Amino acid sequence: MAGDLDDKNARVPGGLGDDSVRSRLAPARSGARRLVLFVLVAAAVVALDQASKAAARAALVPGEPVTLIPGVMDLSLVYNTGAAFSLGEGAGPLFVLVAAAIAAFGAWVAWRRREVPLALTLTLAAVAGGGIGNAIDRVALGAVTDFFATTFMDFAIFNVADIFVTCGVPVALVLFWRWDTARERAAAGE
Repeated sequence: MAGDLDDKNARVPGGLGDDSVRSRLAPARSGARRLVLFVLVAAAVVALDQASKAAARAALVPGEPVTLIPGVMDLSLVYNTGAAFSLGEGAGPLFVLVAAAIAAFGAWVAWRRREVPLALTLTLAAVAGGGIGNAIDRVALGAVTDFFATTFMDFAIFNVADIFVTCGVPVALVLFWRWDTARERAAAGE
């Protein structure tokens, strides 16, 4: 009987064969790849956010707006101690903890929940990156650097991280809803 085993089965204890071992290892590699993608997207958002804030701090003076697109947007440097739209003034440490929790949850989803669509996982990475970008400002400066100011309407001054968080959350909700609906249909046999 042992002579009947081919080389592939002989190398693996229990005669499971390379294909069986590969199939058991594939989900772990898939989770690791998704986690790496999550971290890369979040890091890219953080880098873009921090670079734009550093440029704004270097080039702008608080209270002296510079026209970016006439009639649409100015660059106006302000320091925000609240959350988005200056809500939650003075709750910076809480926002840092929330950003850390969102990043940890997103990383967990990327690593352990491989059934979650990649688009949703990467959207969570963008939201986490935005939260981390603002958290870095809160820890390093005690306030978030904001500099985009719309001139065609009265709106809060914001930054790159805010864009990723504010746009990413509704996109994530839509992606989650679509995924959840598809799972329910599949479970119902439709």
